[in-house]
Amino acid sequence: RNDAALTTKWICDSIFAIEPEAKIVVMGDLNDDPNTECIQKYLGAKHDRDQMQPGEIYNPCYNIYKSGTGTLGYQDVWCLYDQVMVSTPWLDKSDLSTLTYWKSEIFNRDFLKEQSGKRKGYPKRTHTAGTWTNGYSDHFPSLIWVVKK
Repeated sequence: RNDAALTTKWICDSIFAIEPEAKIVVMGDLNDDPNTECIQKYLGAKHDRDQMQPGEIYNPCYNIYKSGTGTLGYQDVWCLYDQVMVSTPWLDKSDLSTLTYWKSEIFNRDFLKEQSGKRKGYPKRTHTAGTWTNGYSDHFPSLIWVVKK
């Protein structure tokens, strides 16, 4: 995971060297929470929107995670492995004629949740212990909202 984060950082930095105002989205099941060394140190993702500098990646999932929300439950602990991050130019609200980052959320609506049993509130899986449960996934989706005036 550290190597993947370093590679992603290298790719982002390479793009910024050519186009400093590039609007980059980094997303995926990173198999790590937003507060880990992999995400913060190796990828260099920041979580304070007001302190962002050019060439940095903003991770709004950090604050979602700190609020106790996650995309998957494991042993009664919420993890937020599914993250969507954006580069600094997405945060510029001075020109709303282009797409601009507005907010992030975990899409954890009731129809995606187990309604009863020991996994109540967890994502409704397609399979559990080899049995078809007619669900969707063992993770809730993460998403960002982008707006344009």
